[in-house]
Amino acid sequence: MTQQTPEPVDSAEPGERAPGERDPGALPDDPTAPIPAPGARTGVAAHADGERPNAGRAGRSEADSGLDRADAPTEEREGEPGREPADAPTEDEAEQEPEPFSEGPPPLPEPMLVLGGDLAPARAAEPTPTVDHGTCASCGGPYDEDGWCTQCGERRPDPRHHTSASPSAAVAGVCDKGRRHRDNEDAMALWADDALPGRAVLVVCDGVSSAPRSAEASEAAAEAALAVLTGGTTPHERHGEAARAAAAAVEEVATQFATEATAPSCTYVAAVIEGGRASVGSIGDSRAYWLPDEGEPRRLSTDDSMAEEQIRAGISRAEAEAGPLGHTITRWLGPDAPDVEPAVTGQDVSSPGWVLVCSDGLWNYASEPADLAAVVSSRAGEAGAGPLVLAEALVAWANEQGGADNITVALARCAGTRQDGAHG
Repeated sequence: MTQQTPEPVDSAEPGERAPGERDPGALPDDPTAPIPAPGARTGVAAHADGERPNAGRAGRSEADSGLDRADAPTEEREGEPGREPADAPTEDEAEQEPEPFSEGPPPLPEPMLVLGGDLAPARAAEPTPTVDHGTCASCGGPYDEDGWCTQCGERRPDPRHHTSASPSAAVAGVCDKGRRHRDNEDAMALWADDALPGRAVLVVCDGVSSAPRSAEASEAAAEAALAVLTGGTTPHERHGEAARAAAAAVEEVATQFATEATAPSCTYVAAVIEGGRASVGSIGDSRAYWLPDEGEPRRLSTDDSMAEEQIRAGISRAEAEAGPLGHTITRWLGPDAPDVEPAVTGQDVSSPGWVLVCSDGLWNYASEPADLAAVVSSRAGEAGAGPLVLAEALVAWANEQGGADNITVALARCAGTRQDGAHG
């Protein structure tokens, strides 16, 4: 490839040195000669138009002028390139500013290792509180926070799987999940007062297993009904109000779980005992019985079920209750219930005996009043006649028969005598 030879330069461009001209910033050839101060100018290059810029000051620097820039006339300093404003602090003022750390070094952060010094005392760690999650009934070991025994690995039972209550010496109840069901969908609510003998309220609700959230529904219904049944109106009036309050409580549970495909629902039975009489209101197939020490036992409630309708049609009770429709209810508490008006009956309970309110987990194995009275008498003789002891014994008996359903038993001792006839 052909290259062009550059033409010789005849003269220096403006601002450039002519050939042979010495670089004013270069060191002198004589090593003993003084080195010019930085920025000092020893000559002026020729300007293109023959004039020197800044005439009268060219070649003068702060080092060799002898005139301090701070003393220069104002008109000469104003507008000078790079010049600080006239109100900039003078050198004397700058010297009056405090030196860094003039008052001592800043405090050291805590903690810090200081040579020749002592470490700051370490902050003691707060002890982690010990939480008691309960004791395993099988081996006595502690449960961890997730509910597993740390020794045998057994799962801690849900407290709702077996509950009991005894508001007075004459009233008690037990609610148990049974042996076949994973959860307990039964609920009970009891009221009594030793200072008011002869008065009691027993409520039992059985959640429908095919509906979601039925455990919450039965518990809410029982508590709502109890609050009404302890009021001051007549027992018959209270039953209607209590059933409606229980139904509203179930509907409230349904609104909290509106995404469920079906609505929660439960049965309802309640007994109010006062003045030597028991009044019973019921919806569904949970039951109430009167079991006197002497005399004929009675069932105080009527089931709202397909089995009951078959019995009216002529089928034997044993066959109807054991059949595929034996526990299909026709009335219940819940948002989709056809009505929530309870069937109400009454019974004289002034003689010694038991008012027993239960779910079908008990009467499944002794439906007829006489059969159930025989079981109660037998268990009272074995375990004792106190209402809580007897309720526990009846639940255990139902589990021995198979425990196919949740089991709830509520008992009220009437007429101030025990099952064995003794006073107390």
